[in-house]
Amino acid sequence: MRSLDNLSSFATADRSAQAVIAAEAADPDIRPQSRSILLSHGSRTRRAVLLLHGYRHGPEQMDELARDFFTRGYNVWIPRAPGHGTTDRRAERRITVESLTTYASQGMDIADGLGDEVGVVGISAGGILAAWLAQHRSDTVRRVLLFSPFFAPSPRQVPALMVRPLIFLYGHGLLPDHITSRGYSLATISRYLAIARDLSSPSGRTGLRSIAVAFSPLDDVVDTVAATAVPGRIADAAGIPVHTLLLPESLGFGHNTLALSGRPDAGRLREQYIQLYEGQRSTR
Repeated sequence: MRSLDNLSSFATADRSAQAVIAAEAADPDIRPQSRSILLSHGSRTRRAVLLLHGYRHGPEQMDELARDFFTRGYNVWIPRAPGHGTTDRRAERRITVESLTTYASQGMDIADGLGDEVGVVGISAGGILAAWLAQHRSDTVRRVLLFSPFFAPSPRQVPALMVRPLIFLYGHGLLPDHITSRGYSLATISRYLAIARDLSSPSGRTGLRSIAVAFSPLDDVVDTVAATAVPGRIADAAGIPVHTLLLPESLGFGHNTLALSGRPDAGRLREQYIQLYEGQRSTR
């Protein structure tokens, strides 16, 4: 019976993913290189992983890491976030908290049908959603890896006392949207950060087996203290250690720790990232 259930869940997940990809292919406003990506071995595998890209990026940000996971036997699902990867530059500004959490949960629904053990990897704002899944889908999520998670902006960019008021004012449209020098919509960022605020009080023990975070000390976008504190609280609630990788300054990474194209050490770093996800490295 279990094998029949597995076949059914895989078929459902595969159909759902293929429907998403087909709908995006039929939409002229979605850039071809930014469509959702499914890497499937054709049947349910022992392990599957959901990859969540960052704000102002698309699934292509995760493409090379996804292929390495796939080579290791994983089925992989990389859904395109709402409002991302389109020719409409204002689409990202229409994102809501509900659309983001729905996107993350639906992505996990598909990943859950692709493998027996399911985890999630998220970068930057995608890291917020990955951590949200660890708490709100604790029945499903077993492993979590967060790259440069954007739980709070760097104090060098926004003083800590100003974060909560700005989330409220921009998130509720009480201040007109402002686009930063990086091209970030403060209204959209505020909606991501509103989700991050809900991560402050993890619920009780879960089925989480590992949680890890990787970031650079040169990151001037995120609060690096929050980047480790939030996963630490989730880990403590689950009764497990948090695995941390502080990338050496000599590697030259800023915020985007997946900016590996053209680097001679790209393969080695991706291997290290996957080992971190699998719980093979701990510095706590």
